[in-house]
Amino acid sequence: MKSSLVAISAAVVVATLVTGLKDRAALQERFGLGSAGKPAPELMMMGRIKPTDASAGNPEFNAQLVADKIEAITSPSPPAPGAREPDAAAPQPAAPQTVAQPAPVTPPIVSAPPAPQQAAAPAQPAVDESALRYFASRGDKVRLQAEISRLQALYPNWVPPADPLAVPQNGDKQLEAMWQLYSDGRYAELRKAVADRQAADAGWQPPADLLDRLDVAEARARLVNASDLKQYATVVDIAAATPSLLTCSEVDVLWRVAEAFIQTERAQRGQDAYTYILKNCANPAERQATVEKASTLLAYQPMQALLTLERPAADGSKEFDAIRDNLTRRFMAEGNDDPKLVIAPDYIARLEKLAETGGLASDALLLGWYQLRRNNDADAEKWFRAARAKQDSAAASQGLALALIARKAPEEAEDVMFRWRADSEDATSTYLAATANLMALQPPADLAEDVLHRIATEVIARKYVPTAQQFGWYARSLNQFQTAARWFETALAWKSDDEPSAYGLVITREQLSDRKAVLDLQRAWAGRSSRITNLEDTSSLIPNAVTPPPEKGTLAAQQPAAQPTQNPPTEPLPAERRITLQPGSQVVVRAARPAMETVTVPRGPRQTRGCSTTIDAGQLKPADALSRGWCLMDINRPMEAISAFEAALQSPTRKVREDAAYGQSLAYLRAGLSGNAAVAATKAPQNRQRAAELQVAILADRALSAFDAGRYRETLIYLDQRAQLQQERIDLMVLRGYCYLNLKMYGDATRIFEAAAATGSRDAARGLADVRNVTHPDVND
Repeated sequence: MKSSLVAISAAVVVATLVTGLKDRAALQERFGLGSAGKPAPELMMMGRIKPTDASAGNPEFNAQLVADKIEAITSPSPPAPGAREPDAAAPQPAAPQTVAQPAPVTPPIVSAPPAPQQAAAPAQPAVDESALRYFASRGDKVRLQAEISRLQALYPNWVPPADPLAVPQNGDKQLEAMWQLYSDGRYAELRKAVADRQAADAGWQPPADLLDRLDVAEARARLVNASDLKQYATVVDIAAATPSLLTCSEVDVLWRVAEAFIQTERAQRGQDAYTYILKNCANPAERQATVEKASTLLAYQPMQALLTLERPAADGSKEFDAIRDNLTRRFMAEGNDDPKLVIAPDYIARLEKLAETGGLASDALLLGWYQLRRNNDADAEKWFRAARAKQDSAAASQGLALALIARKAPEEAEDVMFRWRADSEDATSTYLAATANLMALQPPADLAEDVLHRIATEVIARKYVPTAQQFGWYARSLNQFQTAARWFETALAWKSDDEPSAYGLVITREQLSDRKAVLDLQRAWAGRSSRITNLEDTSSLIPNAVTPPPEKGTLAAQQPAAQPTQNPPTEPLPAERRITLQPGSQVVVRAARPAMETVTVPRGPRQTRGCSTTIDAGQLKPADALSRGWCLMDINRPMEAISAFEAALQSPTRKVREDAAYGQSLAYLRAGLSGNAAVAATKAPQNRQRAAELQVAILADRALSAFDAGRYRETLIYLDQRAQLQQERIDLMVLRGYCYLNLKMYGDATRIFEAAAATGSRDAARGLADVRNVTHPDVND
């Protein structure tokens, strides 16, 4: 009985070993001989991505030898055949481990039929390990690992030897030379060497592994060449036909395949390729390079999905912290190109910190453009100024100019962009837009002659219609109608269908009493502009619209519609008479300052009681503050009245606000602050009569101030502007005459003084005497 039990036990062990030899991996696992901790090889198939199981074997263990020893110990007995029934049942628990297949790691990238070697086969073919031994002998660890990954992918049950060098080497020197050619990448010479040996030795056959490796290497070379030549469809085709290239050991091929997918408008497939690398490949440098390469090809949202695969570092930091600053810059740049893209606040805060501490102007520029594209003009201006402070460049100046135009500061925008106006088409268009907005300001900006000249020069050189048109309106505001007409005509010559320029020209010709030109314009625009045909609203002195600032990426200099039919203005704003002060002039004649003109203001009765004391007007109700302001004006305390009117401006009642703005303007005028008076007049809408009265008074005060400062040309400009609104008084005519006298325009001075003297003005008579004293000193002696 005891011997029978021993025989039965021996038979069971033998059966187990025999069955285990058919599934070596299960046998190793059963005996605890496998290396369970070794990672599985990775293979990214074009049709599927499938890791395979592998275990490192123990070269000291020989399963067949163990089976033979067991059979020698046990003798054959009749019950042995009967023992096959329990023998067959013995290996059943291990069966699921031998047939189970791991699930795919990622979704398919392209559809492709399974490779022939993946078809189910009853037995594994012999594995050619000659390449493995060759790479080990050369110490080529990279190629050795690639070969191990390839063989594990082709033969799932193959176990790499613990020491490839321990396997006896082939003494075939010619074959060793062929492997050397393969290792050196001399594939054409290798093909020739194989063919030559087969021709010399008909019985010799090259190792299948060498031919397989050569096919794969040539496929890799073709794929890299196609990628370099941007033949992306070919890259995908080669990769689909050679799935053994798609492993972590060939990460460069995976990068090229991902790029090919994206460039052939299959961005999701490209993202899948990058995802495969980040999920399966462990090399830190390659993982970081994968994210960097992906960031140049994938959009912001797909990149956020890839970054979720980031692994924590051993020190508690994140895997991609070293490149996060560059990723932030790349994402912000994408946000600048797409104003609808919302970048996460963390990235914005990170870039703001970099801009404040890093010292790079480019970081501030990225923030400036990002804010500008989202109409955050104040923030954009802040960052553009910071960028210019670090490095004054065309991009920083252009961004700042656009922000200034948006917040209605075109004068500074023009000054900022003038240096960079010719840097690019965008820079030119930004500068021209700034000039158009500057010339369209209301009230007109007080521009220096050199600024007007440089603007006019650029406008004429670029044939830019909007600014030419605005020059026409600007000249009209200075009462220079001939100059205005020339600018309007120039704008129409460049763009014949510019209706605002045509309208400006027709009303200017009407004021110049040029009826023939008016009729010609009305006939030319009949059916196209009713206001030109009917001369509607001829009292308008301002343009219809202000040129909007151009947007980034859509700037383009305006092209002329036609060549000008006459010579355009060569000076910014030439007057009908040029005023030139000769250098070294010794003649400075002062006129008696005319009395400040009085503006009659119809107002209701006011109580002066109580305004003799000093109180804080801000504590009063708006209506009471208004009354106090008028009271203070009556007792000639304009500076206190200004504060009272300011408090009244806070009233919710429109009439109170209008009266307060009007009163504050008068108070500033009385205090001699005409610039402040002009600003105050804009704080609340005024009716036509009040607006005209204020403008007349402000221009007269500015003319007097300019004359006292010896700025005679500027005085004449203010007098011309005022004369457009109201007939010139005798005292101001005398002031004009003395301006001409100081500018050595003696003929004009004589004409003005004679006209004023005819009314009985003693100041005008003295002016005539002053002219004679300068022009004929000998006669007077």
